[in-house]
Amino acid sequence: QVQLVESGGGWVHPGESLRLSCVVSGGTVGTYVMAWFRQAPGKEREFVACFRGGNTHYADSGKGRFRISRDNAKNAVYLQMNSLKSEDTAVYFCAAGYNLRQPELRDTGRYNYWGQGTQVTVSS
Repeated sequence: QVQLVESGGGWVHPGESLRLSCVVSGGTVGTYVMAWFRQAPGKEREFVACFRGGNTHYADSGKGRFRISRDNAKNAVYLQMNSLKSEDTAVYFCAAGYNLRQPELRDTGRYNYWGQGTQVTVSS
């Protein structure tokens, strides 16, 4: 059974950084499209970034500030978030999916496995 466990969330001031981690068990990160999504209160879950093969993809909201990385040896995916803004406040979820085509990368329904989420709060 594939399990994804996120960690690294917390409360930070605007302009600060956080690094989220997602450790995968029961599967291999290199096998999947690995993604980060987020969901703010009262809003739909939205795509943040993903790894598809050797390529990375980012939502416009995180371009230039967020960086997704992968460590195959640790079977983990990370999301480095810099210059955080109050609008980045959300629960961040790690997701894994099989054989997604590029147009499907932002579709939550195409991902097979999800973590439980980690809260990120950006506030002064």
